[in-house]
Amino acid sequence: MDFDRIWDGARLATGGLKDFATGLVQPTLRLGVTGLSRSGKTVFITALVHALLKNARMPVFEAHTQGRITRAYLEPQPDDDLPRFAYEDHLKALTAEERHWPEGTRRISQLRLTLEYEPVGFWSRNLGSGKLHIDIVDYPGEWLLDLPLINQTYQQWSHATITASRLAPRAALARDWYAHLQTLNSDSPANEVEVQKSASLFTAYLASCRKEDIALSSLPPGRFLLPGDLAGSPLLTFAPLEVSPDATFQSGSLGALMQRRYDAYVAKVVKPFFFGHFARLDRQIVLVDVLSALNAGSKAVEDLSTALSDVMASFRLGANNWASILLGRKVEKVLFAATKADQLHHTSHDRLEAILRLLVKDAMAKAQFAGADIDVAALAAIRATREASVNVKGEVLSCIAGIPQAGEILGATHFDGKAEAAIFPGDLPLDPQAALDGSLEGQLKFLKFRPPLLSGPSFSHIRLDRALEFLLGDRIL
Repeated sequence: MDFDRIWDGARLATGGLKDFATGLVQPTLRLGVTGLSRSGKTVFITALVHALLKNARMPVFEAHTQGRITRAYLEPQPDDDLPRFAYEDHLKALTAEERHWPEGTRRISQLRLTLEYEPVGFWSRNLGSGKLHIDIVDYPGEWLLDLPLINQTYQQWSHATITASRLAPRAALARDWYAHLQTLNSDSPANEVEVQKSASLFTAYLASCRKEDIALSSLPPGRFLLPGDLAGSPLLTFAPLEVSPDATFQSGSLGALMQRRYDAYVAKVVKPFFFGHFARLDRQIVLVDVLSALNAGSKAVEDLSTALSDVMASFRLGANNWASILLGRKVEKVLFAATKADQLHHTSHDRLEAILRLLVKDAMAKAQFAGADIDVAALAAIRATREASVNVKGEVLSCIAGIPQAGEILGATHFDGKAEAAIFPGDLPLDPQAALDGSLEGQLKFLKFRPPLLSGPSFSHIRLDRALEFLLGDRIL
């Protein structure tokens, strides 16, 4: 274990030295964009890049408002071992005649956006380059939930996973997996057929927890639901067993095989992601689909809070200095963003922010103690609705209007994806605690809307400029 720590420290230092040397020649900011499934990562990156390339209206982004950004353009990405973020394909999906939201993030990808700007400070004007490379790294948030596995044994993970599965609403979803689990003995001879069946049933259980009406978030291992190019690999063929946290396994036993696969997953999947990509980030935005959790109820909101705490525990937070060269870079700024704010009237935007702030309260305190800047925002990178007022029996309701996606249902109304509708989703409470105490059950309903028609040079948004100012503003001076 001591050797592992030394080796891991060396890997951090190697990455830090490489990035430091590159930054001396080419000022670069590595921005991580993550979030759990359906939180809007692909749309956020596409909208961010499009807004800067097309000189969108962004009054809160000061360098842009002051006219100091003179040019924005895409360049070849610096890491040849990473797929390129398919910006052009995603933009085409959003603007085609049959426009639709692009497919979500299923693997890590990267895009380099370069800004040329007019420096304002004396040293910046005389010594700075007036150029900043922004390397946007997109990756599934589910992969972040794997990082705690680095410090957990297979036995500890098994015990914690099974314990959590016995609580509602998970227990009802785990019945098929439980039935098979009870037939297994960790000391019995290893049997590949049983291992594959166990992994398949466990993965099905995780998938059922993620369905929209349940909307749970804390579901590691992340590659089980988003396998990418690991689909079918033995690295994803293991599952928890009923064992104590300090159990030992005989050589050749079922438990020993499960432990070996788990250890291989951590060594060959989780650690390379951490040291190769995650530990090299400077800034991070975590996109959070709070509205889907509110749709599903207080249990989903509570589980989302747990997942966000786990995510924050994975970050190496703090201000960077000369020591970072040897000890590895730290994430200096983290923005938690509640997405899809366009599904609410603007009077609820600050309330949505307050709910997310409550969910990450403990994580924010730890981040600030570590010396990192952290903030919370409600945003819509692409606004798919407009606001409207509807008079219902003498009461004026503050609604949103847009084209609900085909298949969306509200009461007895089934939407076909063609007609515009004015929707009253409900008002978020003044007290964010109501999101956790169950008092909102059945009062809110948020629908999915089709992308808007692109009528000008860029998409309308909600608070995208605020996010850019927090994440990039201090680097464009």
